[in-house]
Amino acid sequence: MSTITGLTRGGQQWTPAFITDLDQNLCIGCGRCYKVCPRDVFELVDRDELDLDDDDDFDDDFDEVPGMVMNLKNSLDCIGCESCSRVCPKGCLSHEKQAEAA
Repeated sequence: MSTITGLTRGGQQWTPAFITDLDQNLCIGCGRCYKVCPRDVFELVDRDELDLDDDDDFDDDFDEVPGMVMNLKNSLDCIGCESCSRVCPKGCLSHEKQAEAA
């Protein structure tokens, strides 16, 4: 099965890679992905509302880092441009190429 491909305005072949995951444990809530996304894929949410894994081995009696974190609002609206990954300073986003529907 072949993957979805298209052409750029200059005639070059282009294969989009669609967002599949956002690692909220790495996200710093900077909003760069939200600002650069041409679609309605992301939303900024309060970190306290999420059930994030606390993977550190230290019992330091501190709560999770307060503040905001990015969330996938509508990943099916992604057009596969990968602009969000290019601007993310923490590398929290994962993308995959998608096979064409039969």
